[in-house]
Formats: sequence, structure tokens, C-alpha cells
Amino acid sequence: MTAVLCVDIGNTYTVLGLVRDGEVLKDWRLATDERRTADEWGALLGGLLREGSDGPQVEGVCVCATVPAVLVEWRRMLSRRLGDLPAVVVEPGIRTGIPVRVDNPKEVGADRIVNALAAAHFYDEPTIVVGFGTATTYDVVDAQGSYVGGVIAPGLEISLEALGRRGAQLRQVEITRPRQVIAKNTVEALQSGLVHGFAAQVDGLVARILAELGTQLDEANVVATGSMAPEVVAECGNITEHRPGLTLQGLELVFDRNVEG
Repeated sequence: MTAVLCVDIGNTYTVLGLVRDGEVLKDWRLATDERRTADEWGALLGGLLREGSDGPQVEGVCVCATVPAVLVEWRRMLSRRLGDLPAVVVEPGIRTGIPVRVDNPKEVGADRIVNALAAAHFYDEPTIVVGFGTATTYDVVDAQGSYVGGVIAPGLEISLEALGRRGAQLRQVEITRPRQVIAKNTVEALQSGLVHGFAAQVDGLVARILAELGTQLDEANVVATGSMAPEVVAECGNITEHRPGLTLQGLELVFDRNVEG
């Protein structure tokens, strides 16, 4: 059995997964480090693949990246270690099969295009993909399967870091649901602001997006993905599905369109 190695290089984390026919068979999450060299990435990747040596064999690689310096090292690593396999990097000129109806399509992050492609593939109705990563992104796919734009807001982790840097009496806390919204101490007050505050942001923005689309929540899909989604999804009233592997599934679709197509 074979699978595509799909790699989502984000600002904070790099997520890798073996995907076959839309199913994420195995996945890993690593810290994204711009100082890491091609040899270091190769050693890490080799260790992960050996760990899954009893699983599917890699038939090809598809990569999307929001960190150019890391992508450079990944290109070098792939040419040295997996040069005999087909490799696709999501960038301008790559076939995705989804119309991008924004002012400047080249400005849209590769991961957002991949998420939109996956949403258009898996859902027939208008879909909002809420990506909880370094930034919280809202990407909108209309009923015709076109990417029509979105919203970018600060993410949970960078919001907490900013509070810690600029607030003299505030500190880093674990991002988790507090006992109640009205907190009785500083730690839980921060947690309440992060978890319940971001949930309220999601519900508010989703409602506004749906109003602009002229549709109702029961006629659309609101799909959560990203590393920080588990901390917030349960508190959101408008999220219809949590799909952790959406980006990896979208990358497999891109690979199929460019290698097998």
C-alpha cells in the first residue's frame, strides 16, 4: 500500500501526514524552526518514516509552506533524500482546480488555498474554514466551489504572548477552558479571555460572513481545523465540524491533480 507524504509548513508548527484516498493514515507535528537545515529536516523525516515502516510506502510528496526560508531547506532535502519520487510544492502555477476570486490570488497563503480546495471537494454547500493556527483564518468557499476571500485575525498563542510582553503583571498560562467565564483569579481570567473570547470572535465573524453570503448556518458548513482548534471548538456555537486533517487531505488532492492528472 502506498500513500502521499503531505507536509504543511506553518509559522509555528510543521504538520506531516501519510494520506491515501482522503484518509490520514498517520500524522506528526513538529516545531517550525527557520534555523533547521536540510540535513536536520532529513534526519527528522527519516526517523518519522522509519517509525511508520510497517505502514504504507511513500509514493510522492506534496508541500505547502508559509515560511520561505524553511521551504528552501525542504526543497534541498527532498532533492537529496527523495529525489526519485514525484514532489509538488503548492505555489503559483500549480494546478489546484479551485477558482480563486480575490484581488490578487498570489497573495493568498498556500495553506488557505489548500483548505479551500478540500472544503470545495468534501462539501457541496457554502463552507467557511476556520483555521486555528499562528493566525486565526476564515476562508470562504461559495456554493459554486470558488474561493471568494476570507478574514485573518491574531491567533491564540500570539495573543497570549503579546499580553505577556506588554502587560507588566500578566504571564504565560496554559490555554485551556477555565472553570467559568467570570474568573476568580488572573490565570483563569486570561484563560477565559482567550478561550471564550476567541469562541465569541468565531461566532460573531461567522454570522457576519454568512450574512454577506446571504445564507443561513443550516445551509452552510463551518469547519474548524488547525493545531489550536481543540481548545476552542467546544465553546463555539457556529462550528459544524472539526476536521483536524483538512489541510493534509487538501494537499493529497493537489498532488493528484498535478502528478496523476
